[in-house]
Amino acid sequence: MILKKKFWFTMTLSLGMLVAAQAQQASTLSIEGEVASPLKLTVAELLSMDRMTHTVKDRDNQEHTFSGIPLIKLLEKAGAATGPALRGKNMSLFILAQAADGYEVVYALPEVDPGFSDRLVLVAIEKDGQALLKGEGAFRLIATGDKKQARWVRELQTIKVLFAKP
Repeated sequence: MILKKKFWFTMTLSLGMLVAAQAQQASTLSIEGEVASPLKLTVAELLSMDRMTHTVKDRDNQEHTFSGIPLIKLLEKAGAATGPALRGKNMSLFILAQAADGYEVVYALPEVDPGFSDRLVLVAIEKDGQALLKGEGAFRLIATGDKKQARWVRELQTIKVLFAKP
C-alpha cells in the first residue's frame, strides 16, 4: 500500500513538473510600443541568445544566480531608441513592465541603457541553473541596482516602450 502511494505521489509530482515546464515553454514575452519591430519571444528563443548571469539577494534574503538576457539587448532587437538615438525627445521614453497579475513597474529608458547607467536590468529565464519556479513565471525582470525588489517583476508578460507625453 505504501509503495502504491509513493508511486502515485512520484507520478503526480513528475506530471506537475512536466506541465509547468511546458507552460513556461509556451509562454511569450511581448515587446511593443515605440519600437520599430514589436516582438513576441518564447523561452526557447531567449535560451538561444547570449545570456548572462548575475547573483543577487532575492526577497527571501538569500543569494540566487539568475540567468537571462539584458533588457537593453531585447529593446535593441525590437528597434527601440537606444545608444546614440537616445537623445532629445527620446529622453522622455520609459518602459512599462507588466505582469500576468496586472502588477506594473516603470523604468526610464536611459536608466537601462549602458550609455547612461551601470544598472543591469535582466530578463531572467533561469534561477540557480533551473527554469524559474511556479509563481515566478517563464520570465522575470531583475534590476540589480535596486536596493528593494519592488520593481522586480514576476510572471513578466509585456514590456511597453512609451513616451511620457503623448
